Amino acid sequence: MEQQLTQAETHYFDRHLKLAGFGQEAQQRLKNARVLVVGAGGLGCPVLQYLATAGVGHIAIIDFDTINFHNLHRQVLFSPDDVGKNKAETAVRKLSTQQPFSQLTAYPEALSTANALTLIGAHDLVIDGTDNFATRYLVNDACVIADVPFVSGAIDGYTGQVSVFNYQGGPTYRCLYPEPPEACGSCAIDGVLNVLPGIVGTLMANEALKVLGGYGEILTGKLLLIDIGENGYQLVSFSDIEENKQVQALQPHYVYVPAESGKVPLEPVVQPTDALLVDVREPWEYEEGHEDTHVNIPLYELPDRVDEWVVPGRPVVFFCPSGKRSQIAVELAKQQGVTAYAEQLP
Repeated sequence: MEQQLTQAETHYFDRHLKLAGFGQEAQQRLKNARVLVVGAGGLGCPVLQYLATAGVGHIAIIDFDTINFHNLHRQVLFSPDDVGKNKAETAVRKLSTQQPFSQLTAYPEALSTANALTLIGAHDLVIDGTDNFATRYLVNDACVIADVPFVSGAIDGYTGQVSVFNYQGGPTYRCLYPEPPEACGSCAIDGVLNVLPGIVGTLMANEALKVLGGYGEILTGKLLLIDIGENGYQLVSFSDIEENKQVQALQPHYVYVPAESGKVPLEPVVQPTDALLVDVREPWEYEEGHEDTHVNIPLYELPDRVDEWVVPGRPVVFFCPSGKRSQIAVELAKQQGVTAYAEQLP
């Protein structure tokens, strides 16, 4: 049963209701909408803040990750006191104090093949704020199966992109990216200016409001590219690939491409006794504390310093705090024909 706006909501959203082309009808739709936000990080934070204060009635947040101190410069929903806490649960707590109307639910877990269809199928729209292609493809496939549109954004250095997928039979994420790009950056490796996720996240929230409110031109079949360093904005069109719109079932496994903060699950490694142990952190991180048996070669320098770690017949074990840079290093090692393993520093 559709809920009507209360007197308090009418007063709170007064400026929305006076907006030509929006008005009470769009606000009513927002109140009765159910949105799932996947990822409460750099993109998820501004999305959540604007959707909640815009009056979206039900917002669910799923994120297994915990807040790190180095997240805070761009994940502005959180504060230093939140370090170590789950992002989804903390976001619900913070948003509850910022707005009075949205019903908020936290899922402090990872989106997976076990829960994706159930969660996504229970919502009208999904916002993908994740930072790896595995989860993006999982979100895409589940949305196609459940017939739910989703808004997706990505950031890299000074650049970002936004689009809407699976909207009213339109192109899917796999139509744009049938396969993961061979090279993609991450905040942890390439860095990111703190305003970029705010800009891209706000544009994602804008697309979500248009989809839910039934107004404006939707970014379906179009990719908005942003370069905040050069003040560049470009709109690129892309077409359907019909076979990519016929997903019938989720894949058994989605290969994880590591990106930003938080630890990733790694298989236990029995280190070969003759292995070279390489710490792929930045030099300043290494100087703050390291194992004497570890050689420091920052991740971004590995391709230029192969003579220091590529020894025929000698395996390599890469180390970093989360395991993510280590996993990328393993992929680089495979390209050199080196047997390599990823480990987390204690």
